[in-house]
Amino acid sequence: MTEKYIRVFTDRSEYYSETGEVTVYHEGPMSAGAQARSKHIRSEFEKGFLDNLIVSLKAGETMPDHTLISEPTLTSIESLVNRVTSEVGRALIGLTVMQLAIKAVSPEQSIRLHKGSEKKGSFSWVEGISMRTLDKSYVTPVLRRHDLVKLNADGFMMTRSLAENYPYSDLYKANIRGAREEWLNVVYELENGLTHPLESLKLMLSMLINSESEFKEMTDKLLSALQSKLHYFSSRRQVMQFIQQHLHHATHSARLLEISMHSLMQAVMENGFYSSYQLRPLSQMRSANKKHGNIGDIELVDGPVIVHAWDAKYDKSYLRHEMVMTPTY
Repeated sequence: MTEKYIRVFTDRSEYYSETGEVTVYHEGPMSAGAQARSKHIRSEFEKGFLDNLIVSLKAGETMPDHTLISEPTLTSIESLVNRVTSEVGRALIGLTVMQLAIKAVSPEQSIRLHKGSEKKGSFSWVEGISMRTLDKSYVTPVLRRHDLVKLNADGFMMTRSLAENYPYSDLYKANIRGAREEWLNVVYELENGLTHPLESLKLMLSMLINSESEFKEMTDKLLSALQSKLHYFSSRRQVMQFIQQHLHHATHSARLLEISMHSLMQAVMENGFYSSYQLRPLSQMRSANKKHGNIGDIELVDGPVIVHAWDAKYDKSYLRHEMVMTPTY
């Protein structure tokens, strides 16, 4: 056994496995074969391949055949789904679903090569495909429509950590949050033909559907419990006292303050105030302001223009430490 590594040249990358096996990934405009595969994949996605499969699974008309799914794939998919939180793991869920779907439609297509272009000026692998295009047009819209995972409307491939110019392998160096090793295990199993792509895709979608159903059931129980407790909140003083006690004793007080303020603004707008503006969704905690374009936790916008903004700060004795001066050009 030898140490695994990647050699990067001007026109290719060479992956050396622990057994000494070498895989070469050539850079350049898409080959005729890659173009044909890409066209076929887009065509199947346009016909509703992913959407129809989800509908069929929800209706109980089809089920995954576990005998065709490798054990490493099964355990990795379970971990991917179970480790999703509001902060991490959603992009990897979307990416894994897309890679499984690509392999199910076109087994010959490499799912390590996530960039492909016919233009000479753009970075591309000869046998790669544009996963960003597939994501934005066909994958994220379907996953969002079925409420299987909360994703940005622009697609999960907008995440910079998934866009580095290296093949997806266990030596991919970008900092990916979530079940990274499990995702790479699925990629390995698929690329080496060790698991059935379509049945593995059915399994993952089924788990996402079950998670969504469980979440809805928990939400219904929470709303029911809330209805039974509403008499405790008959005055403004009682409501404020409850929120303050919750904030002071919670593990993530700062986030709860943001949620409380944003929820209050939702109620304000539902009652007809600020009716000419739109309330932006609450951003992820610790999201980079420059990347997301946020200036506050609560933002009222008129088209692309932020008209009013409020930023929540919890337990900050000196707010100047939180202020950033931005030059105006």
